[in-house]
Amino acid sequence: MSTPTPVPSTPVAAPVPSEDAIARKFDNCVADLVVNAGIGFGVGVVASVILFRRRGWPVALSTGFGAGVAYSNCNYSLNPYVLPNTKILPSSRS
Repeated sequence: MSTPTPVPSTPVAAPVPSEDAIARKFDNCVADLVVNAGIGFGVGVVASVILFRRRGWPVALSTGFGAGVAYSNCNYSLNPYVLPNTKILPSSRS
């Protein structure tokens, strides 16, 4: 009679290669840019139609604000040294 092989109680995660982690962060940055710029564009169109008698500058301004917010979020994601009171601890390899 053979004994069943033991199954680990916690799943073992394979290490993620660094290029995959950076690619995932970059994909999140691009998605954030599309969403924030789109929201800014929509707000600009509504503001232009309702408040500013169909001028073009509110659309450009609010789209730029959305893109700027996305850039800032991406900068925080890719460069953790930018965040105040953040310490990057060295990995403890033994």
